[in-house]
Amino acid sequence: MDTPVASTTSTTTADAVLAPRPVERLVQGQPTSDGAGVKLTRVLTQNLQRRLDPFLMLDAFGSDAAADYIGGFPDHPHRGFETVTYMLEGRMRHKDSAGHEGLLTPGAVQWMTAGRGVIHSEMPEQEEGRMEGFQLWLNLPAREKMREPWYRDIRPEDIPEWRGGGVTARVIAGRTQGVAGAMQREDTEPLYLDLHLEPGAQFAQPLPAAHNAFVYVYRGEVQIGQNAVPQQRMAILANAPGSDGVALSAGCEGARAILVAGRPLNEPIAQYGPFVMNTQQEIFQAVEDFRAGRLA
Repeated sequence: MDTPVASTTSTTTADAVLAPRPVERLVQGQPTSDGAGVKLTRVLTQNLQRRLDPFLMLDAFGSDAAADYIGGFPDHPHRGFETVTYMLEGRMRHKDSAGHEGLLTPGAVQWMTAGRGVIHSEMPEQEEGRMEGFQLWLNLPAREKMREPWYRDIRPEDIPEWRGGGVTARVIAGRTQGVAGAMQREDTEPLYLDLHLEPGAQFAQPLPAAHNAFVYVYRGEVQIGQNAVPQQRMAILANAPGSDGVALSAGCEGARAILVAGRPLNEPIAQYGPFVMNTQQEIFQAVEDFRAGRLA
């Protein structure tokens, strides 16, 4: 389940999509703060969890002002899901209660499986300059929620890339155009691509019809079918009957976007802050275990 994938760069022919999905709706994220006052935008909020199952949350953070991020995320617990932190700019140090420690640098990813429980911190290792990136929460199936915690720091050079037609796709998870990503997950089958598109470039990605999917634009603008998706907007892709993927193109200034998709678990979701389980009783137990010092 946790086997790393070697880094590759490929320029193979792009996959064809004959019936692309339309945009169901555009979502504007909600400005908020978390941790010790870190300013961020919550793009995938709790009311979208069922619609975008197996994804629970997406936070986008980005600021040139140290005051917006310097407090970081001191020790806090998690149980029952996975976090995927992707750094675009800046340096963030991770430490956890299992004795793990790592440094996230520009272009790097940390994939953490909280499982039965872990207490960790994510603190800036810089006092000035830009800090930018994403944190995605990915649910675990009920039978995996109490597994042993695990994590992997993925260096920028270990993230496979595909290039073609003015597009560079960094393949964090899943597979595109014959290139396997740095991570694979059997139950949720996540796809996580960071797409860099030159002006007017086009990209198509096959998607299983039942998978939920979205695109978040963080530079420029992309066109998906009849919809222009501007910067800092998420396009939820419709699960249209007969559709076989998504097709998008960049505007005249180019664009950067993340494309995320996954197989829904179709299980109950019970969340209380940093704990995501299947029942309220399991949530009560998670809180009790945390208070009693029983998390790893």
